Amino acid sequence: MQPPAYPIPDRLNVFLVAMVSVTAVSLLWLASNTSSWVVTLIVGIVFSYAMLTNYALLHDATHETLRSTSRANYLFGLITGIWFPIPFSMIHYTHRSHHRFNRTDTEMFDCYYPTDNWWLKSIQWYAILLGLFWPLIPLGALFIAITPSRLRLKLLSKADPARGLSYLATIPSDVVTRIRLETVLIAVVFSSLAWMLNLRLFPVLICYACFSFNWSTRQYVTHAFSERDVINGAFNLRHNPVMDLILLHGQWDLNHHRHPEVSWYYLPCLSKSKEASRSYFSQYFRQWRGPVPATTPAPEPLTDDI
Repeated sequence: MQPPAYPIPDRLNVFLVAMVSVTAVSLLWLASNTSSWVVTLIVGIVFSYAMLTNYALLHDATHETLRSTSRANYLFGLITGIWFPIPFSMIHYTHRSHHRFNRTDTEMFDCYYPTDNWWLKSIQWYAILLGLFWPLIPLGALFIAITPSRLRLKLLSKADPARGLSYLATIPSDVVTRIRLETVLIAVVFSSLAWMLNLRLFPVLICYACFSFNWSTRQYVTHAFSERDVINGAFNLRHNPVMDLILLHGQWDLNHHRHPEVSWYYLPCLSKSKEASRSYFSQYFRQWRGPVPATTPAPEPLTDDI
């Protein structure tokens, strides 16, 4: 039997998940047990970068590329999901929506049509850049966990079928059950840590507010102003070596969309270096100039074959 062309780096990923988990708990403890708000803020900033690595690992788990076996992948996805925090089964189910609808009207935050309300588009866009995207993720998971299926279907089924909200309306019952159990697990973990380590709510919220800004403002940087194509609508961006390690090559997003079945470890190897000629920083700061007119039609979404 031929070995896989891109074997999952199991041992490295286990080490990274363990390191990020220990770092997360340590930083939350430090933020909660200092009397200086300056130190709390500094800890929060460091925490936000540790959580960027955690999200990169969680993201790989959603593509079944964090561990080589399904059971191990689920376990480590569960662990990384706790620190986000989001039930792993929720993001495992919904993340494929991003790959299906990339650069369609559903995910066209950076452009607007003549019929769009420019003010609303701008508010939506700058809300993403200012960190208001992240809170919607755990709140959305909580909504799925606590709402009965009939109420959820009633509230979401009227949405445009090409939109993500309608996608949430039909989550299978077994997935919802796992989401509920994992939500309880997250609550138990944080309650236990709060009791054992004397974690305080406000410093913990400061840490996650820093992460919210750092994570939210980066979520669209590899897609903004790219071509309207579901697969090729992304960029490979050139970044400094330190951030490249923190993001686990996450700035190579075009390669990821072309090969979502390949581990983060190999993303830079999947194309020629010239495809990463665009600077991460120039792309990042370009976002702050605001949405631009849409000049090309939306692509058709991919078929959901999962």
